[in-house]
Amino acid sequence: MKLSALLERQFNLPSIPKVVALLLTELNRTEVDLSKVTRLISTDPALTTLLLQLANSSAFKLSGKISSVSEALALLKLADVNTMAQMAASVTSPKAVPGIKLQQFWEYSLNVAKVSRALAGLVRQNQQAAFTCGLIHAVGELAMHLAMPEEMALLDKETPALDMRRAKAERRELGYCYGTVGAGFARMWHFPQPMVDALEHQYAPFENNVYEPLAGVIHLAAWRARAKEAHMNERAMAGSFPDSVGVALDLDVDAVLQQDPFDWAAHS
Repeated sequence: MKLSALLERQFNLPSIPKVVALLLTELNRTEVDLSKVTRLISTDPALTTLLLQLANSSAFKLSGKISSVSEALALLKLADVNTMAQMAASVTSPKAVPGIKLQQFWEYSLNVAKVSRALAGLVRQNQQAAFTCGLIHAVGELAMHLAMPEEMALLDKETPALDMRRAKAERRELGYCYGTVGAGFARMWHFPQPMVDALEHQYAPFENNVYEPLAGVIHLAAWRARAKEAHMNERAMAGSFPDSVGVALDLDVDAVLQQDPFDWAAHS
């Protein structure tokens, strides 16, 4: 499928059932705890994407400037958020995306978001935008699996969806990857330009005269999270570390591993 045709498709990204249930419960209280609403939405890639899509729509003066859940909630009415949550409740099946283990995908995405926020702090980038980008950086993968289940199934057998080599494999077979798809939708939804650029260039942040630090942050965070999925030990990680991206951001492998550290020894 050509990228242009894929971007014309309408998708219902699945949300985490428990998160949607808790969110609806909170929104139906007499006194809504906004901090709890923020925390809940910020764990769910689909809810975050929907919220930012709503907040950056042409209906608001700040269209194209909202890059986080907290900013969006400060702008929107709770009734709008409730309507969004009700819509999400209809798309919460854990088998909603062929070929994707959604529980694993959700946990992986939140992992990338947390590490992205930490790395952004080290390189003086917008930490809220980094968290959001990290959380939604792979929603293009969901869209591709929904639009092309058979083609993606063949690719999954060779290179699983969360494999480090996935973007390269998609670019080889299709001419684009999940990052390109996510950026295409983000552009259509009027997300802030730095976020669009970060999503689009996350595969190769500093190639072809591109310099988008946020893309580099997402690249390193995704590398680390995919290494966790592959159960790599520290030695294997050191050999696979994307040095060119690290050098551009002045971050070495130790600096990246020290952010919200995992017990790598358990996977040795």
